[in-house]
Amino acid sequence: MLLDMNKCLLEFSEENGISLQGVQFPQVSLAAENVEVIMINEVPPENPSDYFYSKSENPGYMKTVQALFADAGITVGSIEDIIGRGIYLTTAVKSSKSGYAVDTAKIIEHLPILEYEIGLFPNLKVIMLMGDVAKKALNYIAKKNTKKNVIPSESTYKIRSNEFFYQNKRVFPSYIMTGGNILIEKSKCRMISEDIIRMEEYLKQSRDNRILNINK
Repeated sequence: MLLDMNKCLLEFSEENGISLQGVQFPQVSLAAENVEVIMINEVPPENPSDYFYSKSENPGYMKTVQALFADAGITVGSIEDIIGRGIYLTTAVKSSKSGYAVDTAKIIEHLPILEYEIGLFPNLKVIMLMGDVAKKALNYIAKKNTKKNVIPSESTYKIRSNEFFYQNKRVFPSYIMTGGNILIEKSKCRMISEDIIRMEEYLKQSRDNRILNINK
């Protein structure tokens, strides 16, 4: 059964009295049971035609994502290719930012949407936190439910190789995967691509372990 993400998130927001001003929800229908990875970026772009799920010819967000996946040895020509790999892209905050930083109040306002969104995928195995806003958002959610953070408040490069889990899901802290300057920040691009490789290796290991358990 296909899940209309825009409809689900819109209805949830309306039912919970969350403002819809300026929001951009993923305009995609997918089989929720096939999603194994959710990659949480910062915010949607100021121009909706640049969003991951835009039908425009060359969405700005997809240009950088395609390059990062390519550096990880994975060719993705479209958002459909990414979804076909069991990967769902979204943002921690559902409206674009007006300045350089994302307002903490806006992160908190949209937390219920993100928590609901994560819960829509019954076979989710990995949460990738693409940047500090995503890291902060998941920590808020985890603190509410478990009384402790998932990711320590240290620089990402110091902790990204450590293993973190939330509700039996592996959590990878990484860097923002969009923006005009990301592709010229070679060190960050390299680390993001490495994190994508590590995510793929973890999924493969999980699948192999599942097969072994079935065959026992």
